[in-house]
Amino acid sequence: MKVTFTERALEKIQPKLENNPTKWMKIKYDTEGCGCVVSGVSALWITSETEWDDVEVDTNIEKLVMEKSKLVFFDEDMTVDFVESANTFMLKCPSQILNPRMSLKEVGA
Repeated sequence: MKVTFTERALEKIQPKLENNPTKWMKIKYDTEGCGCVVSGVSALWITSETEWDDVEVDTNIEKLVMEKSKLVFFDEDMTVDFVESANTFMLKCPSQILNPRMSLKEVGA
């Protein structure tokens, strides 16, 4: 699996990660309140702790993890972009948009 962050996305994310080697970027498949695991929503997390199920993913940023058990819900080649008009992130792959309004939040800090 490979996740590429566009320049626009990196401009928004890098200031939150700079000078803090203990922080990880995570693409979380959030199912809280969704009622079913297949109804999850992807979100970007900045966290200082990884979980037991997290695996590192090939990317163009330093540290990116995803939950191994949730990789089945994602494509092999994805891009994270930032959409200025919506002031939010977008997760897409060559065949579809996986989340047009992906949030970014800091957790466990």
